[in-house]
Amino acid sequence: MKEIIGTIASPKGFYADGIHCGVKKRKADLGWLFSEVPASAAAVFTTNQVQAAPVLVTREQLKTGKLRGVIVNSGNANACTGEQGIADAREMIALAAAQAGVASEEVAVASTGIIGRPLPMATIAAGIRQLSHSGSPTGFQKAILTTDLVEKNQVIQTEIAGHTVTMAGCAKGSGMIHPNMATMLAFVTTDVAIAPSLLQSLLRKLTEVTFNQITVDGDTSTNDMVLVLANGQAGNPPIEENTFAYKQFQKMLQTVLTTLAKAIAKDGEGATKLIEAETKGAPTDLAARMISKTIVGSPLVKTAIYGKDPNWGRILCAIGYSGQRIDPANVAIELAAIPVFAGGSPLDYDETLMEERLTASEVKINVILQEGAGRGKAWGCDLTYDYVKINALYHT
Repeated sequence: MKEIIGTIASPKGFYADGIHCGVKKRKADLGWLFSEVPASAAAVFTTNQVQAAPVLVTREQLKTGKLRGVIVNSGNANACTGEQGIADAREMIALAAAQAGVASEEVAVASTGIIGRPLPMATIAAGIRQLSHSGSPTGFQKAILTTDLVEKNQVIQTEIAGHTVTMAGCAKGSGMIHPNMATMLAFVTTDVAIAPSLLQSLLRKLTEVTFNQITVDGDTSTNDMVLVLANGQAGNPPIEENTFAYKQFQKMLQTVLTTLAKAIAKDGEGATKLIEAETKGAPTDLAARMISKTIVGSPLVKTAIYGKDPNWGRILCAIGYSGQRIDPANVAIELAAIPVFAGGSPLDYDETLMEERLTASEVKINVILQEGAGRGKAWGCDLTYDYVKINALYHT
């Protein structure tokens, strides 16, 4: 498996485009992503009980397990907009389907941005008429962004059953990030042949160890969605469960999802550092993941990392309220690869070396328990003054 330079449309049989249509003042805000043939489709959505119109409508569209593409806007979430929001989401689908020359049943819809405002449908309709089969895939990757500072994407290739296969992914997300899914949109395309049901079960499983293990601010959004399209154009025999080809495909998908998840955490609003927590020796993998996620989600841990403060007591405190069974006497903590706590007592360490390591753009926290063989990771970011400024002035 190798990483290559490309876009979300790099797998065979895909095209994408993105433009500025006027939902936002200046930046790209409307895009589409399509397969030239019907594709197996799978998705996971926010667990927030308040769900935006595009989430509700796309759930309906996925009932057949097949899609041709998705129409996306940023700058307006089309959330909490009542029956008009549902109608507008469906109209976006109908307009995109007509422009692409496919059936409305084959198109999904996604939106991200400010909650509670009706979509400017005249503006969006005019924009959809500008989208092209030969447009800009990088434009699509830009059109899904809101407060993001960087694009998040990856393209990888490998060989499955003698066929070169490609997988690409792109995502947006910077604030309101606390999966079980958060204000993030992620799209994955691949030319691998795989049945919709198998793709759905694999996506759901891998989401648990990737997107559901990141947090920026503890808020779970109304709009988040991860959508995978697999169109089979690579020519490989359809993937079957518990085969070598299945393991290869699983590794590809986990690689792309992990890369996108970490990129979202690193690009958290106002963030200056990526925080990775890894727990080993927990009773189960789930317990390890929950301990790790509690650590990276702790405001006190996040602010300490921002301030380069080696306050390992905050880490230990987060472990203690994670809801998982531990014996404090059997907890060991390493901060930036420096042991700071073990056996119920603090450890001496080189303060100069610690300060140097805490200035890095990525800081790792290791937790070692003695409760079993479970292990798991989570990713977050530091909490800065700029996070407050960005969100205090979001509407203005």
